[in-house]
Amino acid sequence: MDPLKDRRFRLLAAVLAALLTFGVLALAVALMDPLPPRTVVMATGPDDSAYGEVGRRYQAVLARHGVRLELRATRGGVENLQLLGDQGSGVSVALAQGGLTTAAGSPGVVSLGTMFYEPVWLFEAGAGALQPGARSLQGRVFIDRPGSGTRALADTLLPAIGLDLGSAEVVDMTATEAGEALLRGELSLMVTVNAWEVPLVQRLAAAPAVTTVPALRADAQVALRPYLSKLMLPRGVADLVTDRPPEDVPLIAAKASLLVRDDLHPAIAYLLLEAASEVHGAPGIFQRAGQFPAAEPMDVPLAVSAREYYRSGRPFIYRYLPFWLASLASQLVLLLIPVVGVLYPLFRLVPLAYGGIMRLRIFRLYGELKFLEAELDTAKGGEALQRLGGQLENLEQRANHLRVPEMYADRLYTLRLHINLVRSRLATVRGSSGG
Repeated sequence: MDPLKDRRFRLLAAVLAALLTFGVLALAVALMDPLPPRTVVMATGPDDSAYGEVGRRYQAVLARHGVRLELRATRGGVENLQLLGDQGSGVSVALAQGGLTTAAGSPGVVSLGTMFYEPVWLFEAGAGALQPGARSLQGRVFIDRPGSGTRALADTLLPAIGLDLGSAEVVDMTATEAGEALLRGELSLMVTVNAWEVPLVQRLAAAPAVTTVPALRADAQVALRPYLSKLMLPRGVADLVTDRPPEDVPLIAAKASLLVRDDLHPAIAYLLLEAASEVHGAPGIFQRAGQFPAAEPMDVPLAVSAREYYRSGRPFIYRYLPFWLASLASQLVLLLIPVVGVLYPLFRLVPLAYGGIMRLRIFRLYGELKFLEAELDTAKGGEALQRLGGQLENLEQRANHLRVPEMYADRLYTLRLHINLVRSRLATVRGSSGG
């Protein structure tokens, strides 16, 4: 083989290897569909709730990375969990406070961690007649609607401390409507589970005509229900000028968790965690900077992507590449590992096969030379020796025109040397036979 053909062979082998690699990767990408979805549906809560505001802030963060976060308003955490558990709902992300479910009660749902405190607020009209030891609530009372986290927690916590709603009129309205009614004196008590940052909560805490009721037996409630925390609302924090509230108020609080379906694409989970760090990482009256989001599996297990995020932050590739390119690249890296594991041995066989072909071409000529030498031992007469001489000349011509890589040149030169040795022996036989 001449040098030009040799180079062409090597180039062809490289091109075939590249095409094979590209083809395998393209097939794997097509079958595995590694790209994350461009639209994700998140169940939040009422538009005027903390969940609604958090959803809008997440929406803005994800939009910067080309992902559309579709928000679905709901009645609250209980309905959110129902939507997450229903594969046909299209919802794959939701917020819910702790204490509403369990891992057995919500299969297929995992947590990305806790995001913020949600105190249980008891706002009472007037100077505050609700005291420890009270047994019955009177008048019109708001405890939110069925399907909300507030209603679920109220149904658990109020009877636990001996408060009976049997004599009260439970009204059906939104939290905003209930707050306005309380300020007008049309409600006796309003129970809501909401973050301090909600304007309605701050307005009620600062209102002179409303009392923020201390949590009854807060330490005992937290001890009995690990999903709760005890907080302290500082005196005057709602309005320093009017000193509202007029004293420190102990509160019990749940923690809101960011929940996702366990089949959510890991890249979207990382993006949600980045949004959560941006939205919830600042300090507040109940939290220090960086306290949230936190790796706390409140009701359901932490997602694998969340454990990795809290342990080492964003994956390396997401720190230096745009989101979509990083998503594709991370999947390709995972795909390359088995692909290279399969193709690498094959690629190593190519030069071995090529070398085998070159050796075989030389050995074939050696085989012919061996037969010529064997015939020389039995040849009799000048005609037979002349025929062997012609065959030897033809063999030498083929050896002279055989092109092999430099690494096999020594074998070719050895072959030529052995041809000359046989020629010398043929000449000796001719001389002794007089031919």
